[in-house]
Amino acid sequence: MTYLILGLVLFLGVHSVRIAADGWRSAQLARLGENAWKGLYSLVSIAGFALIIWGYGQARLTPQVLWATPKGMAHLASLLTLIAFVLLAAAYVPRNHLKARLRHPMILGVKLWALAHLLANNTLADLLLFGAFLLWAVLDFRAARQRDRANPPAPLPASAAGTGATVIIGLAAWAGFAFWAHAAWIGVRPIG
Repeated sequence: MTYLILGLVLFLGVHSVRIAADGWRSAQLARLGENAWKGLYSLVSIAGFALIIWGYGQARLTPQVLWATPKGMAHLASLLTLIAFVLLAAAYVPRNHLKARLRHPMILGVKLWALAHLLANNTLADLLLFGAFLLWAVLDFRAARQRDRANPPAPLPASAAGTGATVIIGLAAWAGFAFWAHAAWIGVRPIG
């Protein structure tokens, strides 16, 4: 569990700098330069992510069950993660209505992904992993909205084609992950 916690602290910590210390972040960007800042940020993120994977894998070997998972939660989790994948796609596909309206669809996707996994899983490691990501996403979304209110961003262009592509890409990515990659990479078959 120690590696999982350390990984979460590193990964979510570096991703929380803008939430907790935006002024400090700006000063470091100016001092180090964008490339050096991104390089350091990436190294800490990768180290944290690797520790999360290792720690979560180790914790799954001796699970500490905290509650009985209610019936049907796996189905609800599948639906929520489908929406999360569409929101993730909306962060990258240009000219879509979801990004134009929501502004921060990736963070909302992380919220749904984490909530879905909290509903469908029941161990201490699950609570730490998905609970930490859910808390981070709530705080990050709030901070992003505060920045938007303080400095309103320009309207984003959107089209039906961009929105359609977003939905199709999100659904395809979800299907690939739900029916193949989740089992291949994580060892758990969420569907089937």
